[in-house]
Amino acid sequence: MSDTTPGKILGIGGIFFKAQNHETVRAWYQEKMGIGNGPEGAMLPWRDAEDPETKRLTVWSIFPAESSYYGGPFMINYIVDDLDAYLAKLTAAGVAIDPKREDHDYGRFAWIDDPEGSKIELWQPST
Repeated sequence: MSDTTPGKILGIGGIFFKAQNHETVRAWYQEKMGIGNGPEGAMLPWRDAEDPETKRLTVWSIFPAESSYYGGPFMINYIVDDLDAYLAKLTAAGVAIDPKREDHDYGRFAWIDDPEGSKIELWQPST
């Protein structure tokens, strides 16, 4: 039986990776694969499977190699239904949580690292 309480992942909110020459790599993805049409990369819309009226968005973006926004070569952003509830579940499971939080008009953010130190971004979109 799956957990139906608040505090779960709903989907992928973003895929971010670094490139030595991010402008060239970004242009290649746009020209060859049709991904990305702006300086931030691409905004890929989709609908929630359980509630097709709910629109979601996955961000795909290339960062400069020297970016300090995240440490490793990539970062995945997961959409969560209730950030506080999800963080409480992670804490109970023994996951170390970065104390940093950000609140924006488009949602709330928190970060954790996986066992190998890859940064994971958690995003609760504004409703």
